[in-house]
Amino acid sequence: MPRRNTGTSRRVAACVGRTRVRAPQLRGRRWLNTGGQELSLATLRGKIVLLDFWTFCCVNCLHVLDELRELEERYADVLVTIGVHSPKFLHEADPDALDAAVERYGVHHPVLDDPELTTWDAYAARAWPTLVVIDPQGYVVAHLAGEGHAHGLTVLVEELIAEHGDALRRGDGPYVAPPEPATALRFPGKVIALPGGTFLVSDTAHHQLVELADDLTTEVRRIGTGARGLVDGASAQFSEPQGLALLPSGTAAYDVVVADSVNHALRGVRLADGVVTTLAGTGAQLRTRVEVGGSSDELSTPWDVAWWDGRVVVAMAGNHQLWTFDPLSGAVAVLAGTTTEGLRDGRPEEAFFAQPSGLVSDGATLWIADSETSAVRELRAGLVSTAVGQGLFDFGYRDGPADAALLQHPLAVAVLPDRSVAVADTYNGAVRRYDPATRAVTTLATDLREPSDLLVDGDDLVVVESAAHRLVRVPIPASTRALRDDAHRVRRTSTDLASGPVDLRVAFVPPAGQHLDTRFGDPTQLTVMASPPELLVAGAGTGQGLHRVLTLAADGPTEGVLQISVAAAACDEGDGIYAACHRYQQDWGIPVRLVAGAPAELDLDLRAVTP
Repeated sequence: MPRRNTGTSRRVAACVGRTRVRAPQLRGRRWLNTGGQELSLATLRGKIVLLDFWTFCCVNCLHVLDELRELEERYADVLVTIGVHSPKFLHEADPDALDAAVERYGVHHPVLDDPELTTWDAYAARAWPTLVVIDPQGYVVAHLAGEGHAHGLTVLVEELIAEHGDALRRGDGPYVAPPEPATALRFPGKVIALPGGTFLVSDTAHHQLVELADDLTTEVRRIGTGARGLVDGASAQFSEPQGLALLPSGTAAYDVVVADSVNHALRGVRLADGVVTTLAGTGAQLRTRVEVGGSSDELSTPWDVAWWDGRVVVAMAGNHQLWTFDPLSGAVAVLAGTTTEGLRDGRPEEAFFAQPSGLVSDGATLWIADSETSAVRELRAGLVSTAVGQGLFDFGYRDGPADAALLQHPLAVAVLPDRSVAVADTYNGAVRRYDPATRAVTTLATDLREPSDLLVDGDDLVVVESAAHRLVRVPIPASTRALRDDAHRVRRTSTDLASGPVDLRVAFVPPAGQHLDTRFGDPTQLTVMASPPELLVAGAGTGQGLHRVLTLAADGPTEGVLQISVAAAACDEGDGIYAACHRYQQDWGIPVRLVAGAPAELDLDLRAVTP
């Protein structure tokens, strides 16, 4: 149920970037990675504290976890990073699921479990991820939305070290590492069948590929040393590999394409000797917008790969697009998606995706598991359409007509023998079935632990049960099971706004040593949409500037979601036209209620810093 902003959160939102405000206390259900100790800002006085508001479904949050690793290591004696886990999906509020995610993604700092969004509300967080910096005296000094802030944070930490000097309390932080688990596989991601009757699985948390015998347990061999890295050859290194695609025989000098997610790369594996080569990607994350038909040397968190129409299609989860890779030429190109996170059908250059994570082809159609919209999408005859799914903020467990059916963060799809589509409904712990002929959704299997991939093998589905660290077989039934109906919406505080004109302002202060790049005009871009569209009478669309007057409906919907995307370019000082430039961007989905007498302003922080 929507809740109003608290007085504390209004003060944080109003004061950051304008005056000093004491940081609210950290409150939640429990603490992880502290050895059972509860933390408070009082006990951390004298340390620089960085709060990372995240949720484990969010690929942008995962990017931030990786961005922060170097910063945490460099300033380990003065900086304490605290992850505040603020769940979007119902499954993410499960304590066991959060425990698994903290291990899965290598979170090496304390984590506050905040399932009721208590601390999220207190700090006026509006987007995943949000970063808040607290100085050694306990005051909020920065409020940042989105990813790509590592440089700015480094500059800010250096400034705080210089300002507070001897008042800093140096030494180890409160992080306590949990016990090391021991299982043969650790959070496996995807699986393919190999020509000899074995299976190749991405052993994601072990940074390896594992070939398994037909019993799905016996190991034939491992590919990769198990060390996290980007190294080719017979002693290769991966970083959280995910999707796998077997190429048609003789296509290239390698046999399997691997989506090496955290390396932002595609890798090729020659099965004869296990030699690995890098096919695309540099190891650095793509941070610029590439349009359909365009290309880039850098990639952004490829999550799955599939052979379709004579090329490899890549689910580029990190920037909400589909790309292609040509094994013959080595060329990559954007196939579909604008990079705006959302659910919109149409031509490839118009379509919105939200963290596409699973792909499969039935020949004419490419099926897509679009995880953050809890949707199944299809690309056919040059058009993107939605088979199942309502949008970014509606999810649940509902069987029945596809137009009303609900999923929860699906990560994979597979084509069944009757050409219906099986769906790994990951956060519901189920396998669902979508029948294109009847446009109905049913349930095939339940009580699975975060199924992340599906593979048809005769009369069975091979299911990658990721959170159980194993692969299992599930018989493909002759008929589906009883219908389920359990709907949910994202639980976040609604922002009360007045109908009529509303001033939208986005704060952006470049880090010290950078300036807005105005050489070619206004370096900012603002996109506004609404769901339902009738909520927004005027002000929709894309244009330059970080300020816009919106008009919200006086007669029509009284609540909905404003979808706001912003980008800004800032360049380093002192190098003229050759200066290195940086792109800052963020997407917000802000639940709003139209209430008489409510504020007529909406202030968002892309990067706000207290002077």
